[in-house]
Amino acid sequence: MTDAVLQCLGVTKTFGDFVAVRDVSFDVAPGEIVAILGSSGCGKTTVLRLIAGLEAPNSGQILIRGDVASTPQRQTPPDKRGIGMVVQEYALFPHMTVRQNVSFGLNNLSNADKKDRVAEVMSLVRLENLEDRYPFELSGGQQQRIALARTMAPRPFAVLLDEPFSNIDAGMRSDVRRDVEGILRANNTAAVLVTHDRDEAFAIADRVAIMSEGELNQVDAPEVVYHLPANRRVAQMTGTCDFINGVVLDGGLVETEAGILPYDTHSSGIIQGSGVEVVIHPDDFGIDASESGAMVVQAREFRGDETVLVVALPSGATIRCRQESYCAITPGQRLDLILQRPGPFAAFSV
Repeated sequence: MTDAVLQCLGVTKTFGDFVAVRDVSFDVAPGEIVAILGSSGCGKTTVLRLIAGLEAPNSGQILIRGDVASTPQRQTPPDKRGIGMVVQEYALFPHMTVRQNVSFGLNNLSNADKKDRVAEVMSLVRLENLEDRYPFELSGGQQQRIALARTMAPRPFAVLLDEPFSNIDAGMRSDVRRDVEGILRANNTAAVLVTHDRDEAFAIADRVAIMSEGELNQVDAPEVVYHLPANRRVAQMTGTCDFINGVVLDGGLVETEAGILPYDTHSSGIIQGSGVEVVIHPDDFGIDASESGAMVVQAREFRGDETVLVVALPSGATIRCRQESYCAITPGQRLDLILQRPGPFAAFSV
């Protein structure tokens, strides 16, 4: 992508014998939000630190607006990159007012311009009346928005967000997330978000980069990584799923105990007659209760806004089926499955 704000090209970072990041490549377009999704220790925060210039790569390059910012031999200093970073702990100065925190990185401006810019970003985060307060007088959500205001004040080319919502109460998290996304979108600011929360990544990102053990497994739109994961690990990281065996037929179909299903013909290494594992999500099938049904309900989990049925297939393998909260099906009842998913299923060679 020639107009990318950020580019990581084959970036590897080691700490002694430990490979924290291995051959990572992705880019971020102007105004795009990319979420790096992975469990703790997978290397996602190290990627942010490499982009910010807080770590140097052992191999590969990082480009910012087309200019080389990092190589193993040369590093542009963090304060010369035009990159802002919002961390999990907000990192606000407790002895400074909100106004002083937000203006901290604006020393290159005159006092009048600094005052105007602080007022502008405070309006952007809708906290204009809190300029004279101290961080300890603010809620977690307000502190996060102040941290973002401080990051946005110098007009960075891109913003890095390291688990930015994890310290916010669950009840407020989605509201703050929407606020932060709205601020980034309103300014057409490119951003990289790292998170271990799938729902968070799916809600805010244009593309999601799935990371495990230092490697990126797939970078795609949220709908693609969910419905068409590149491998088993991505499938398990991006949603509740089960795996059932099948045999590939002609015409882009695979035969399984749950029926004959379309599969993603772009899957590598799959040929007619080969055995595959098919990824099944709980909302892929509806049910038709019938005394002569081929399947039997093994367990029922009521979750308030939904009911999940654990359905045993003839072989004894099980899949989960999500139903309405008022579903009255109970364990022991027989049923048939009704395909509800219109698109192809992900299938992996076995």
